[in-house]
Amino acid sequence: MKKRVLVPFTTGVEEIEFTAIVDILRRADIEVVTASLDGQAVIGRSNMTLQADAAMADVKGAPWDMVVLPGGLPNAHLLRDHADVKTVVQRLRAERKTIAAICAAPTALAAYGITENMRVTSYPSCQPEMETLQPSSVYSDDIVVEDDFLVTSRGPGTAVEFALHLVKKISGETLSENIRCDIVAS
Repeated sequence: MKKRVLVPFTTGVEEIEFTAIVDILRRADIEVVTASLDGQAVIGRSNMTLQADAAMADVKGAPWDMVVLPGGLPNAHLLRDHADVKTVVQRLRAERKTIAAICAAPTALAAYGITENMRVTSYPSCQPEMETLQPSSVYSDDIVVEDDFLVTSRGPGTAVEFALHLVKKISGETLSENIRCDIVAS
């Protein structure tokens, strides 16, 4: 059965992260559904317009193998404060499914309590917020940090490596390495 990944996003999303995640997961033949909070197009951090596949309210109850939160502000904080996003993240946590976030978005997971006693990373300037929200987290400067069901990454420059790691986690190392070669990633 085809794996299914939800990528929620909204105003101020970091386009590099959003695009790298969606593109690389789709290259792996993973069903990726992008969901804005209202189903409408979103203006990203760099004023690019990104069209959503769905509205969060319409997909929150669907079965997902993974949820991935891209970063950017105010995107990360708006996702953090949205009840449907929180509901999906908490459900996948209960189901022991993969939860991933990059850049400023790990702060939403910290606010939800998902990062408690976990190894994590985020955009460097978000480290104090991460540590305040979840003092039990172990913060790392690694490009991608995986701890059990949780995968976090640093920012736009790490987005391709993050997405390849997600492919490895959900579909295996061979496919991830094949895509790495196909896109000429180091």
